[in-house]
Amino acid sequence: MITIQRKVHFQHGRRGRKQLRDGEATSATGGRVPRVARLMALAIRFDQLIRDGVVADQAELARLGHVTRARLTQIMNLLCLAPEIQEEILHFPPTEHGRDRITEKQVRPIAGVSNWRKQRRMWRDGRGRP
Repeated sequence: MITIQRKVHFQHGRRGRKQLRDGEATSATGGRVPRVARLMALAIRFDQLIRDGVVADQAELARLGHVTRARLTQIMNLLCLAPEIQEEILHFPPTEHGRDRITEKQVRPIAGVSNWRKQRRMWRDGRGRP
């Protein structure tokens, strides 16, 4: 009888299917980008599309993205955050497992404040709390 030993791991493939892969799992991906960071990047991209005239307005973006205008407004309101808060959100460390540290829903009240100084204070005081 011959025994062969190999290291294998499962990797998520297309449509969430698990695929058997040769070798040890690498942490090259380092987790996933937090959702609020992806939404922040999306808001910046959408704003640029509107500025460049690729799309007419947010209503058209909502139609193209198959989301409500209200939801698109929530995403675009992330652009009202102070620039350093936006930058920090974009550079959040990957989420290794479990839930994201900060959600977009937690950031919404901060984005609703027009004074950047107050935003910074709110961000400092409330950041990372569930």
